[in-house]
Amino acid sequence: MFSFKDVIGQSAAKQRLVQEVQEGRIPHAQLFCGPTGAGKLPLALAYARYISCPHRTPTDACGTCPSCVKWEKLVHPDVHFVFPIVNKAKSPKVSVCNDFLPQWRQQLLSSPYFYLNHWLEDMDAENKQAQIFAQESDEIIRKLSLKSSEGGYKVTIVWQPEKMNLVCANKLLKLLEEPPAQTIFLLVSEAPEMILPTILSRTQRFNIHRIGEDDMAEALQQKYGVQPRDSQTIAHLANGDFVKALETIHLNEENELFFELFVSLMRLAYQRKIREMKQWSEQLAALGRERQKDFLTYCQRMIRENFIYNFHCKDMNYLTLQEQNFSTRFAPFVNERNVMGIMNELSEAQIHIEQNVNARMVFFDFSLKMIVLLKQ
Repeated sequence: MFSFKDVIGQSAAKQRLVQEVQEGRIPHAQLFCGPTGAGKLPLALAYARYISCPHRTPTDACGTCPSCVKWEKLVHPDVHFVFPIVNKAKSPKVSVCNDFLPQWRQQLLSSPYFYLNHWLEDMDAENKQAQIFAQESDEIIRKLSLKSSEGGYKVTIVWQPEKMNLVCANKLLKLLEEPPAQTIFLLVSEAPEMILPTILSRTQRFNIHRIGEDDMAEALQQKYGVQPRDSQTIAHLANGDFVKALETIHLNEENELFFELFVSLMRLAYQRKIREMKQWSEQLAALGRERQKDFLTYCQRMIRENFIYNFHCKDMNYLTLQEQNFSTRFAPFVNERNVMGIMNELSEAQIHIEQNVNARMVFFDFSLKMIVLLKQ
């Protein structure tokens, strides 16, 4: 686990990272970015392991040295992790990533391919929005001030740096610009446009592309025993997102709920059932902020896919069988006259949820607007 051979597809990216290490030109701060589920975090982990391995091969870490043995359990003393958390401390002291390290290790050991909502569930985040708190910068500075235990590189992997508190980001600027000798930062981002520009300017950007369908299908067959025909179908639906492929296999309950909520809203809005729409908005309000944002993202995908469905281009559609069955009837209601209006309303709802506006009001307001938009 956590080797280049475990990363699905991405042969060009692996080759480039291996070459950097072999030629001794490792950038001190890299920003891994690209589509969700493309394997940015697994790549960063494999790269960090390769850097740490004193007996690396031309293509991968050796897998047997003391460094690699520690990597297998994610207990390498020179590798530090930073990731979004929620404040769980009962005292005035604010939580730091070390407080959640056992859960983080467990998450990575179960699978390094996951979404933020999976991590929030493991943390038991409830209704809180995760972030990297200001106090984390002091923790990073403290850890990096210590000498390397193994005598090699010290690596800090920051997952989702866009969730970094402004104070924390500003404190790390100097460290990113002039880090201690043999210190490497690997930032793994889902939304680089949300990162502080001064942080961006101090990193070397590395764009990761979607996983190829053939690579994904092969991984599904070899790692999960999926039949060849099914693996090709799942790989196409996943559209380069391996987490989505895994969710398809495991019949993800979250997507099932989102689908039911989406269908329910469209039917209620079309039938103008105001009382039931109010109850629908109350059901959404009880989900918690992060799940509400995920639901709105799901709605955007469904509107986009239903609009494309009208053009009868199967290769351009990424719908599950259940979603396809619904779209055969619903797609005509998403057309040139209303598609932008619906997407704009969904974007606005997302912004309001981010800003902690009352969720009942946000979703009830959106549902009322859908009555008008669906009639266009």
